[in-house]
Amino acid sequence: MVRGSRSRRAALAGALAVVLAGGLTAVQREASAAVPATPAGYTLRFSDDFTGPAWSSVDTTKWQFATGTGYPGGAANWGTGEIETMTSSIANAHLSGSSGSLGIIPLRDSAGRWTSARLETRRTDFAAPRGGKLKVDARIKLPDVSGAQAAGYWPAFWMLGAAARPVGATNWPGVGEIDIMENANGRDSWIGTLHCGAAPGGPCNEFSGLSSGEKACNGCKSAYHRYTVLFDRSVAPERLAWYLDGVNVHNVYQNQVPAATWAAALHHGFFIILNVAIGGGFPNAFGGGPTAATRPGAPMLVDYVAVWTSP
Repeated sequence: MVRGSRSRRAALAGALAVVLAGGLTAVQREASAAVPATPAGYTLRFSDDFTGPAWSSVDTTKWQFATGTGYPGGAANWGTGEIETMTSSIANAHLSGSSGSLGIIPLRDSAGRWTSARLETRRTDFAAPRGGKLKVDARIKLPDVSGAQAAGYWPAFWMLGAAARPVGATNWPGVGEIDIMENANGRDSWIGTLHCGAAPGGPCNEFSGLSSGEKACNGCKSAYHRYTVLFDRSVAPERLAWYLDGVNVHNVYQNQVPAATWAAALHHGFFIILNVAIGGGFPNAFGGGPTAATRPGAPMLVDYVAVWTSP
């Protein structure tokens, strides 16, 4: 398609209208929360509270867009079977303005083609120091859509090992993936998972990973909630812990897998990813992918992202 063509401008205008209908402007009336104060004994390593003019893009000194249908040299459809094309368009990702939040919005055009956005931190060095801790936290409101209208929705807040980026994630799952929060098909739940080792099978039960299973969250689509992962290398065995609003709901311990598998997956830097996929293996496991009834335009809203380490 020729960039700047009339059809492209019309499509963008229509996409923006869909986003407005999907509710992004409505949430501007909700109070945003500041990045939490740095916990005692920790140092703030990264934060973004997504302040900026309405309909502007993210701070590209902190974030980069992963676009298309996969990494260069990597698996098709991002290796998951998802069907959307990721873009850097403000129609798919932009700041809300007064509420200080980021909206990631999946859209469908008149031909049935889906687009969305996948944002990744430029930094890939978020790591727990030897004998220390890494804490990664975000306040998120899941897409407010349910039932048949939510079929195929896959919002996520997650991390990949730094070594995945240069090789198109062809070293997955050994390089390590920490799914801090995933949700499928608008269900009133979320899941946290560590992916590691080899696939299929292996010590980490791939392709499922070492998962929390579904954790209930009846208000996660109607209000913001905090999703946190803590990697604690100050204890033996080391522990990877998931929290919802400060309550520990899942743990994976170093002694659950071979020492080499644990080290390869976790003893290094990570980058953070925020995205909303459409379709793929994860939604399929919870009732199926998108249909004609799936409603476009329901955003995942992110109030802030923060990273701390200790010591």
